[in-house]
Amino acid sequence: MFEVPADNLSPQSGNAFSKWLGRTGLAMMGWRVTGSFLNQKQYLVVLAPHTSNWDFVVAICVLLASGLKVSFLIKHSLFFWPFSIFLRKVGGIPTDRNASHGVVGQMVAHFNQQERLVLALAPEGTRKTVKEWKTGFLHIADQAKVPILPIAFDYQHKALKIGSPIEVTGVIEADLSTVKAFYKGIRGKNGQVK
Repeated sequence: MFEVPADNLSPQSGNAFSKWLGRTGLAMMGWRVTGSFLNQKQYLVVLAPHTSNWDFVVAICVLLASGLKVSFLIKHSLFFWPFSIFLRKVGGIPTDRNASHGVVGQMVAHFNQQERLVLALAPEGTRKTVKEWKTGFLHIADQAKVPILPIAFDYQHKALKIGSPIEVTGVIEADLSTVKAFYKGIRGKNGQVK
C-alpha cells in the first residue's frame, strides 16, 4: 500500500479513522495502489480511463486512505444551500461553462489564489469511451505552471496506477501524446483509452 509522508506539502484532510476506512474499502474491493502522489503544493491529477461510476468509489477510497485533499469540478448550478456546504467540504469547485473566461480561466485563477491545490480532472469529459480527449487540462497545467500527475483506473489488474509527473511544454498535440502514452493498454471498467 502506498504511503503519503507526514510532511507532505500537498493539501491534507482526514484522520486515522478516515484513512482506515479508505484502506478497508480498497481491501474489500480487492484494489491496490501503485506509485506515489507528489510532495508538492500544487498539481493537476489526470484520471483515465473514466468509464464507470465505480471510478468515483475507488477514487474516494484512495483519497480517504491517503489523507490527500483533492478538488474537482462541479457544475455551479448544483451549489445551492445546504448542498453547497457539503460539496465545498469534499473539494467541489463550482464552474460556470458560460463564464467569459471559461473553465480554463476559472481553474487557473483557483491555482493562483490558493497556496495548496490538487485538482483532479477526467480528460474524456464523460464516462463514455471517446475518440478524442478534451485538451482543457493541458491549458490549465500550462497557464497555471503546474505539473500533471497521470493516474489510471486499471480494472484488469484492480490497480490505481500513479505515474510520474509530466511537465507540459505548451505544445498541445505533443503534450497530449505524452500524457496518453501513460495510459496505453490500460483497461477501464467499460473500455480503454483510444
